[in-house]
Amino acid sequence: MTTLVKFMIIAGADNHPPMLEKSMYDFWNSRMELYIENKENGIIILNSVQNGPLIWPTVEENGETRKKKYEELSALEKLQDDCDLKATNIVLQGLPPDVYAIVNHHKVVKELWDRVKLLMQGTSLSLQERECKMYDEFDKFTHVKGETLYQYY
Repeated sequence: MTTLVKFMIIAGADNHPPMLEKSMYDFWNSRMELYIENKENGIIILNSVQNGPLIWPTVEENGETRKKKYEELSALEKLQDDCDLKATNIVLQGLPPDVYAIVNHHKVVKELWDRVKLLMQGTSLSLQERECKMYDEFDKFTHVKGETLYQYY
């Protein structure tokens, strides 16, 4: 049964980011980047996703160094900070509830993006470990309980 959401996606509705489907992370990743680029200040937002947020400048006051307050930032720095927050919101809106529950404590969008990637794809180390285990089982040519003679050979 086709839902209204599917019709909206087909029609190209732009009121929400694409929803992540677990088996289609790479597809979601590219669609999410296109969605972000299409937003106002999309290049700045995408920069936040890929490279991390604005590093707040410091100011020295009475011999002490402190971070600038939001009001003290330049117009470009304020825009970057606003885009950092917008990037986090966009990515969180594109996640299904089970993934959202795992990653919603990340406030920095780059950490959030990397965590989602790790959850959906795993790490290259785990891929290497699985490959090593497979070769090890092949080298040992061991019988797994429940295998038929045909499956064993």
